[in-house]
Amino acid sequence: MGKFNKLDKLGKKLKIYRRKMIQLFSAVLFNLNFKGFVEGNIYKGRIKGVCVPGLNCYSCPGAVGACPLGSLQSSLSELKFKLPLYILGTLIVFGILLGRAVCAFLCPFGLIQELLHKIPSPKVKKNKRTRRFSYLKYVILFLFVFALPIYYLIRTGVAVPAFCKFICPAGTLEGGIPLVAANTDLQSIIGGLFTWKIAVLIAVVALSVFVYRFFCRFLCPLGAIYSFFNKHAMIGIEVDVTKCTKCDKCVKFCKMDTRHINDRECLRCGDCRQVCNNNAIMTRDVVGAVPYINKLKSKLKLKLKGKNHEEEI
Repeated sequence: MGKFNKLDKLGKKLKIYRRKMIQLFSAVLFNLNFKGFVEGNIYKGRIKGVCVPGLNCYSCPGAVGACPLGSLQSSLSELKFKLPLYILGTLIVFGILLGRAVCAFLCPFGLIQELLHKIPSPKVKKNKRTRRFSYLKYVILFLFVFALPIYYLIRTGVAVPAFCKFICPAGTLEGGIPLVAANTDLQSIIGGLFTWKIAVLIAVVALSVFVYRFFCRFLCPLGAIYSFFNKHAMIGIEVDVTKCTKCDKCVKFCKMDTRHINDRECLRCGDCRQVCNNNAIMTRDVVGAVPYINKLKSKLKLKLKGKNHEEEI
């Protein structure tokens, strides 16, 4: 029995390392234009218009795809003529499939924050204040991704990508710094805005050492978008209610501001499985999503039958 428990714990730890490998692989995959870092150029090939799931700056010299958040803001410039259906559809597909599992597995900046948090230092544990502060990302989503770009569109005719321009630390780290470092022309024209973005980046990097995934938890509007899909996303983790004893070890172990598995703050990473003594937390992959979809269909049918019955009465 003791050997079985040790093997079970080892298996759970290997799954955590597997997540790190997926994070690293996706970061490399999204930034395959290695010569861009040397030449200080942005890749503009055919696939550059295809959005990657996570926060990965379009202006990063290595980026071979587009950032969905930057694309969403830029697409608002054409709001007078057409709806940004492509980018909205892309976000909906990623949300329905993965929810915030995108943040856990496919976001390069998320990996950077996790590595920063491993630096030995006092750590700020989650509490009621951090839970309330986590709502700030929804305010940033509304103001900087929608309200300000539309305001600029009305005033000037061009939707300024306000989040990318004024806040995004990932863009500064992945795009701004490499491009400025490799281009003397850019070095001669940098001004107050670039200085401000560097200050934001330094603050986020410093706070990420003490606070787990500081940017993801409190500032990231992309995570806010995916959180709307998190409860019913097809791929991720789920709880076997027949095995769960509601001990809340998983919630206490989680460094995010979660109240229960698959709520808006859960990253669906599965790290909490290592503390579940009853193996109640399971992975729901593509194959496992099929019965889950059927279950949702059954629930929907029951609701529709109930409504029809009420109407008949």
